[in-house]
Amino acid sequence: MNTENSLTLKKEYVGIGKRKRSIARVFLIPGNGKLIINNVSGEQYFQDNMNYLDMVWLPLEKLKIDKNYDIISFVNGGGLIGQSQAIQLGVCRLLLQINNSYRKILKKFGFLTRDARIKERKKYGLRKARKAPQYSKR
Repeated sequence: MNTENSLTLKKEYVGIGKRKRSIARVFLIPGNGKLIINNVSGEQYFQDNMNYLDMVWLPLEKLKIDKNYDIISFVNGGGLIGQSQAIQLGVCRLLLQINNSYRKILKKFGFLTRDARIKERKKYGLRKARKAPQYSKR
């Protein structure tokens, strides 16, 4: 695969996206619309789930440039939903580095907002973060 050569040329353009426990490093390379995640095709990585694939491609589709770029991403942590949302945020941030005029369109659809909700920690004396043992009156 000759993507390694392309990646070394475009090191200054890297988009980082986070969601829940997932962290994605995203690279955009001029191409014909391929998605590669952790050196595996996007369809195989997301198990042919169209919801996850559409989520990744949505910012490029709204800008009508989805067939102009290949997305190469390295993701770790979390589940498939969090990873796909992290890739989406990374793509949006990378598009802003390439062309700042995309900001108005991406902002309108809410792609630039990082969803900061994470799992709440378990507290002592409780079974989970907020689930308490059954209260006994007597």
